[in-house]
Amino acid sequence: MASEKNPNPKKIKVSPWLIYGVVALIFLFISFITGGSSFEEPLKTSSSKFNEYLEKGQVNKVIVYNKAEAEVYISPEALKDPIHKAVANDLLNRPNKGPHYTLEIGNDEIFQNKLEAAVKANKLREYSFLPKSNWGDLLQMILPFLLILGLWIFIMRRMNGGAGGGGGQIFNIGKSKAKLFDEKTDIKTTFKDVAGLEGAKEEIQEIVEFLKNPEKYTNLGGKIPKGALLVGPPGTGKTLLAKAVAGEAKVPFFSLSGSDFVEMFVGVGASRVRDLFKQAKEKSPAIIFIDEIDAVGRARGKNNMSGGNDERENTLNQLLTEMDGFGTNSNVIVLAATNRADVLDKALMRAGRFDRQIFVDLPDIRERKEIFEVHLAPLKKVEGLDTDFLAKQTPGFSGADIANVCNEAALIAARNNKTAVDKQDFLDAVDRIVGGLEKKNKIVTPDEKRAIAVHEAGHATVSWMLEHAAPLIKVTIVPRGQSLGAAWYLPEERLIVRTEQMLDEMCATMGGRAAEKVVFDRISTGALSDLEKVTKQARAMVTVYGLNDKLGNITYYDSTGQSEYSFSKPYSEDTAMVIDKEISTLIESQYQRAITILSENKDKLNMLADILIEKEVIFKDDLEAIFGKRPFDPVIAEEIAE
Repeated sequence: MASEKNPNPKKIKVSPWLIYGVVALIFLFISFITGGSSFEEPLKTSSSKFNEYLEKGQVNKVIVYNKAEAEVYISPEALKDPIHKAVANDLLNRPNKGPHYTLEIGNDEIFQNKLEAAVKANKLREYSFLPKSNWGDLLQMILPFLLILGLWIFIMRRMNGGAGGGGGQIFNIGKSKAKLFDEKTDIKTTFKDVAGLEGAKEEIQEIVEFLKNPEKYTNLGGKIPKGALLVGPPGTGKTLLAKAVAGEAKVPFFSLSGSDFVEMFVGVGASRVRDLFKQAKEKSPAIIFIDEIDAVGRARGKNNMSGGNDERENTLNQLLTEMDGFGTNSNVIVLAATNRADVLDKALMRAGRFDRQIFVDLPDIRERKEIFEVHLAPLKKVEGLDTDFLAKQTPGFSGADIANVCNEAALIAARNNKTAVDKQDFLDAVDRIVGGLEKKNKIVTPDEKRAIAVHEAGHATVSWMLEHAAPLIKVTIVPRGQSLGAAWYLPEERLIVRTEQMLDEMCATMGGRAAEKVVFDRISTGALSDLEKVTKQARAMVTVYGLNDKLGNITYYDSTGQSEYSFSKPYSEDTAMVIDKEISTLIESQYQRAITILSENKDKLNMLADILIEKEVIFKDDLEAIFGKRPFDPVIAEEIAE
């Protein structure tokens, strides 16, 4: 079977130096046309000197143009005469082939009679009268304008995104910038490459199946959905799902970003939307994928800057019309992705446009294991690497974060001259991503080191003593990133959080500052990040989740995001005072609770701090040696119950 031709052949890239060379060759060509084969301009001579050359028999040929100007060719033997030294050679010091002189004639009949007499006397070989063309002069006059025009077009094409593709040319600025994929391109991503996201893949696969086999659904009276919106945090695989659709669907797939519609010229965005849907309808059934649609689909009328973004609203209006308006082709499906669904326009979200909203959430422990297996496949790793353990060590990580962990682990293993990536490399990679790069050369005084050790030991001690606090994995006083010390925990993956769980987490967070108070009876600025975290938690308990007895079951959270554009608060000044007081009371109560726990275990706290100063890094086993087994762990709790 004959091989199919590539529908998208690679375009030849033209180097600017090639253009400069062509221009130089054009100038040389003109020089040849206007100046003859030599690079030497013929000299003007007088009638008396011409008669002298003619009498001596030195003239080989004479050509008369338009009965007004004559070109005189001197014979090769006569060029050796010193009188012709100025025209004997050209600019390259080669023998000049002529013409050597030019002569303006008066009466052409008298001049012709003179030439005929010289031919009869064997003093002239030949002569001729010819009409002279002005093409050379005309070309020499027009060429600079042509070169300037060509250079201007070349620069404008480069300024508007390059010479290739829609929208690249100066006259095609309103064309769509969408990249077209089809089954003949090299898109290899399929649903098998997308780990986890089973629910999202099921809905996306149904759309692909509808395009492949529409009769299966239309026979029952069903209609193809107009669009699907992928919503979720960054890095969860929204764009990857779209790539899988491009690999699975045997229909044309147009891919572009929301910012591709935005341009400095008025009306360009709407024009590009029209052109995009026109191309898609011509190739229907087809799929359009718009990444980061919030760049163009933000709700209208919420812009505080008056008259600041009418062009974006015009683009959105055109998009709304194309997705569900008169004459809309139902064989074009629009996929879109965003992590800011709350700011999108309501008209864009209604049924008939984006019929389905597919939430792509952060992966759970099972899905993280699948994602690890995908990204571990190309790595040279040790035998028997426990992916379950890696999944447990990365709570809250997105798919992009897990890919970064695998890459960092490979880099760390290569840095340590290992032949395979092992478990420790992955743990170091997680530490590097979460805490930052270790700064072992940072100058820390002994007093500061002691304070940091006590602070981190306070976190570890309080979290060990509280039932709902996250279990500790590792504590270090080696500076990382902007922090002077850090503690790693393994939080429980909860779908709902109860009041006592949040209070225990807040108490463990305040354990660092409480330890400084218990041991040194003074506090420092080292608890800034702890205070920021606990203040946000307390404010959320009071104003968002309705977990405060004094305020009751009320929330001031607005999920629509409209409160972001309002200068007024949804509560009175008296309520604001109550909120501030309750937040302060909540934080201070947990601070005093942490001080009480640490005061009861002060000896063990100091012992843990001493070990931390000595080793710089301690693990769960070191805490068990000091405090004993944690009674809240599931296995220990079962043993106590028995």
